[in-house]
Amino acid sequence: MVNLISLQEGVNNFKALIDTSILEGGIDAKEAIIRSSRPINNIHEAVKSALINAGIERHRVYPPLGASKPEMKLAGFIKQKAQDVCVAPNGYTPENEIMEEGLLQETTDYYGKAYTERTISINVRSQISSLAKNFDTLYERTIAEASNLHVRCPKMVLGEVYMIAVKEYDPNAMKNHEIAFINKVGAVEKYIKSFQAINGRLDYTKEDYKYEKVCLIIVDFSQTPAKIYHTNEELIADGLMPKNSHANIVELNWDSFTPSILSTYKARFGS
Repeated sequence: MVNLISLQEGVNNFKALIDTSILEGGIDAKEAIIRSSRPINNIHEAVKSALINAGIERHRVYPPLGASKPEMKLAGFIKQKAQDVCVAPNGYTPENEIMEEGLLQETTDYYGKAYTERTISINVRSQISSLAKNFDTLYERTIAEASNLHVRCPKMVLGEVYMIAVKEYDPNAMKNHEIAFINKVGAVEKYIKSFQAINGRLDYTKEDYKYEKVCLIIVDFSQTPAKIYHTNEELIADGLMPKNSHANIVELNWDSFTPSILSTYKARFGS
């Protein structure tokens, strides 16, 4: 049986894969391993483990623990897309349904709306370089993913787990197969405030662009083991956020993510 892992273990495994790729093959190897999804799959595993630890039966988690396939490909208003981590509903059977609205009209939905709406879907993403440069595109994509499913399935419970690196790997060092970090503060406060704005969709009749729960994982990969920030005080102490900031990482921390997701689901659909 595949073992469960903690978030810290998942982040450490992520770091080990990135670091090893740089030492062995430089910047090209680092880009290649990111494209392979092997590093981020460790965060997927931590999400699945947290769900199972909270009482979700293993057979209801997709892809299964320790695997990256099969994914559930769910249909929303605009598109069908393979989801990162899903919890299949208990007591419901998928039923083929021909879509009648949105851009997917006349497309076959192999699960059906009732089954889809009762599925928990959690996106898992990471950004470890160019935090400020790529922000707008990444944020727009995050909002679009929620809107796609919520427009068709308003009661659906969605989660977002997003990991960012507070210190970026130095590309010049990577060219020489060396590991070094650019000692500059990224857009940490901006990320926190922006994800707060799409966190906590309690009323399923509005705010389709929001997620029922968002987790923002802020990591310093220059430390060993990698340091995960859990509180504002930690961020302020390390100079990553001003003392007078209105941003609040506590609302987005890992410990509250799974309990909140499951609590919201229970309120809408029962146990």
